[in-house]
Amino acid sequence: MIDISAVNVVKAFEQNKNILDGLSFEVYEGEHVGLLGMNGAGKTTLLRIITGELESDSGDIVIAEGKRCGLISQIPVYPAGFTVEDVLRKAFERQIRLREKMLLLEERMSRGDSSPSTVRLYGELAARFEHLEGYDIEVELNKMCNGLGIPAGMRSRLFSSLSGGESTRINLARLLLEKTDILLLDEPTNHLDLSGVEWLEDYLKTFAGTVLTVSHDRYFLDRVVTRVIELEKGKARSYKGNYTQYIETKRAEAELQSKLYEKEQAKIRQLRFTAERMHGWGLQNAGLMRKSKAIEKRIERISTTVRPEKEKTMRARFSSIEFNGDEALILDGVAKSFGEKMLFHNVNLLVRGGERIGLVGDNGAGKTTLLRMIMSLDRPDSGRIALGPAIKAAYLPQKVSFPNPQMTLVDTVISALNCSAQTARNRLGAYQFRGEDVFKTVAELSGGEKSRLALCILMDDDVNLLILDEPTNHLDVPSRNWIESAVADYDGALIFVSHDRYFINRFAQRIWAVENGTIKDIPGGFDRYKEIKKQAAVPEQLRADSKKKKKKPYDLKKELRQKLLATEREIAAEEDAIKATDEDIERFASDYEKLTELYRIKEERLLALSELMQVWETLGAELENAGEE
Repeated sequence: MIDISAVNVVKAFEQNKNILDGLSFEVYEGEHVGLLGMNGAGKTTLLRIITGELESDSGDIVIAEGKRCGLISQIPVYPAGFTVEDVLRKAFERQIRLREKMLLLEERMSRGDSSPSTVRLYGELAARFEHLEGYDIEVELNKMCNGLGIPAGMRSRLFSSLSGGESTRINLARLLLEKTDILLLDEPTNHLDLSGVEWLEDYLKTFAGTVLTVSHDRYFLDRVVTRVIELEKGKARSYKGNYTQYIETKRAEAELQSKLYEKEQAKIRQLRFTAERMHGWGLQNAGLMRKSKAIEKRIERISTTVRPEKEKTMRARFSSIEFNGDEALILDGVAKSFGEKMLFHNVNLLVRGGERIGLVGDNGAGKTTLLRMIMSLDRPDSGRIALGPAIKAAYLPQKVSFPNPQMTLVDTVISALNCSAQTARNRLGAYQFRGEDVFKTVAELSGGEKSRLALCILMDDDVNLLILDEPTNHLDVPSRNWIESAVADYDGALIFVSHDRYFINRFAQRIWAVENGTIKDIPGGFDRYKEIKKQAAVPEQLRADSKKKKKKPYDLKKELRQKLLATEREIAAEEDAIKATDEDIERFASDYEKLTELYRIKEERLLALSELMQVWETLGAELENAGEE
């Protein structure tokens, strides 16, 4: 059954510039599909058209009859005074209405109304209430809040007082609690910490409904989606599998297209050379002239492969100055609180030149505060933070801002770097701001474009301590690939906050985990950190029990004996197969082709028998060492 069908959808916001240009695709019931494409490809526009928030200029989008469709980015306007708890409970409106009707009937029955119609109606309502899991409302609500990191204190706050990220997270929780048939997720991981993202992934993996998600989180896409729809030049193309499989397929297609194109062009060059020579010879020879024209028509017919487009990339790189010394950054007894909330205390850490440190922790744990204190934008309550004497630090904040948003990009770079207009345009070009784009105002840029502009200015300086706060937020996948390439080339010290697990896994050599009022320094990178967290989640008693459950020698011997017997059976079967092959060789002695095939089969079986005998000998030795009599 098809849940979403798009047929020849066209949408433009500027005349003669279609963002969606005859787009068609289908999403089937229960599918989990990733909607990918560069920033500006029309992904969010498409989601808004599917929900009816926008209308297409032409074409049709059809949602399966009776299916409820929900989009995270659509945050309804709630009545004044609505708390977060009120918003979350909106997800249970059907159950609440049923419960109110049941309470009215219960009151009537307590006053003596035991008529068959009343009892029957109450039974129907109770069955419906149970079917909608009405008795589990509190359990589901608390489970959702715990999973998405919505603390009890936030649930009592006015919804209107929340930040954009907080309101998006609450809306996601409400949407999931509604158990909507079709989930449309627009960058659902953007406002979640690592534990929240992992919880959402586990939830969606067991979600029976249909999911269409826009995301730049490659780990998330690999774990959640089973098909990818790519938007490019207003069209849609479908790929089976998760994000990694999609990338592999795209790479193989590009390589094949490139080979076909080069082969085709070589043939065209050869034919064109022949045609030109015949044309020259044929000035006095009509026959040669006809052949020349025939070759030219043939060239037109074989020119079918589109020239592969090279992906536009940013050419700039982080630079760094040489650092001679061990201590790039020192944190000595650092503490920081906000009101009664203590972020961390007595933090003692040292960063050496060239080290790469990933800073992780739940939202609100104090990661950004720590970065700001390192840059002297905030002060610790106590303790000391000191940069090494030869350290030059650069900082990319999570929320990028500029002194004058009404200035053009080129004027902004000229002002920041005190450079010529041509130098500014050259730098902007290296960051994919080309042509008329450089005359846009900063206020017109998207979040990802503002981050790119900030990097354009930041990376002019030679630095040996680079501090990045969510550097891949709002960037599409090609831009993320670029910044990863730039960071890989940078050889100075690096401290970064990121929820992009791919980025963390690639670059973090140490993890600073902000939790429970302290910062744990974990060497060995992100995988080691996950392993430690997983172990910490297992109760101490279970860990102790697991240590006790070592195999007894008797169990080991039993397992080895079973493997030995199984190998002996395989050896006997292989010997029987070789014997049968020898009989066939005698029977087909005069059939050369058959005999060749039989000798090949016998050689393979003899090799397999030899390998099995080696396994049998190894198992026998292991069993003898285990104490077998």
